[in-house]
Amino acid sequence: MKTALIVVDVQNDFTEGGSLPVTGGGDVAAGITAFLDAHRALFALVCASQDWHVPDSTNGGHFPPPGEEPNFRTTWPLHCIEETQGAQFHPALDTRHIDVDVKKGIGAPAYSAFQGETADGTSLTDVLAARGITDLVVCGLATDYCVQQTVLDACSHKYPVTMLRDLSAGVAPDTTTQALAKMATAGAHVTTSTEYVATMPTHDDDDARR
Repeated sequence: MKTALIVVDVQNDFTEGGSLPVTGGGDVAAGITAFLDAHRALFALVCASQDWHVPDSTNGGHFPPPGEEPNFRTTWPLHCIEETQGAQFHPALDTRHIDVDVKKGIGAPAYSAFQGETADGTSLTDVLAARGITDLVVCGLATDYCVQQTVLDACSHKYPVTMLRDLSAGVAPDTTTQALAKMATAGAHVTTSTEYVATMPTHDDDDARR
C-alpha cells in the first residue's frame, strides 16, 4: 500500500481575513502541519492544491461579470488570483511537507484537486499513477466544496479514500453535514486524524513483517 495525502486549498483567501474565508481555516492549516510533523512517514506522497485564478477575467463564469454581485452558488467574490497574497498557502501550513503542488481554476471553474496540474502540465491523476499511489487521504478547505469534490473524484477513480474531518472545515453546518454524508455514501471513509493513525501499523508490526 502506498498512500498519498491530498491537502486541498489551504490558502489565505479561504482562511480568516481572506476574501472568501472559512471559519476555522487557520486552525486547519496549523492542524495539518502538526499532523504531518508527527506522521509524515505514513505518506509516500503529499500533494497540495491551490485555486489559481486569472486576473481581469470571470474565469469562465466563476466570478460575476463587472458590476454584478456573486450569488455564492455558482459565482463567488474575487479570490485566489494568481501570484497574489490571497492565493498563497496559509503561513501555518508548513510547505516543506509538500512534494507536489497542483494549481486549478486557471481561467475556468474548478473545485476538485483532480482538475489541477503541476507547473509542467501534469495532471494529479498522472502524478499519482507515476508514484504508484494506491490509497488517498484528503483534508483541507472547504469540506462542503473543494474537499467534497476532490473526495468524490477520488472515489470515481476507484481509489480507497479516507477523509479527515478534523483537518477540514466547511462553509456552513448544514452543507458540511450533507457533504460528509455524500462522501461516505460514495465510498469514502470519513474519520478523524487520530482514528486514522490508530488504524496504521505500529513500528513493532513493521518489524514483525521484516
